[in-house]
Amino acid sequence: MRTPIALALCSLLSMASAQAAPATPTAQKAAPEPVVREVMTQPLPDNPGKEALILTVEYPPGGADPIHRHDAHGFVYVLQGRIVMGVAGGREVTLGPGEAFHEGPQDLHTVGRNASQTEPARFVVFLLKDIGTPAVLPPH
Repeated sequence: MRTPIALALCSLLSMASAQAAPATPTAQKAAPEPVVREVMTQPLPDNPGKEALILTVEYPPGGADPIHRHDAHGFVYVLQGRIVMGVAGGREVTLGPGEAFHEGPQDLHTVGRNASQTEPARFVVFLLKDIGTPAVLPPH
């Protein structure tokens, strides 16, 4: 069963690929969608109105995210493979197992993809966000 977070991410991926793909027979195939699983959500009583959300994400070979935002502090920790991450105004970074990435509540997540076309990549995402705010939001 898919969680609302996975459905939101899949919906964003569908919107982005529909907007990005030209309507020609030579249009390239959209990147494979990531598999997002919710691990845990925990309200933070000492920070009223805030919660922690932990997700696992698997990028299939060639997988990628559309441009999106979180309105949260997001921490990414790579478990397997290599991923490329970036936010508007920052530089792209390629991360491997044991490496981490942070994006803040005001950041626009412009790059999120598997660095490999042949191997999957897996990572954990830890979000500190407002209760009730979706984990993944479209760009403004």
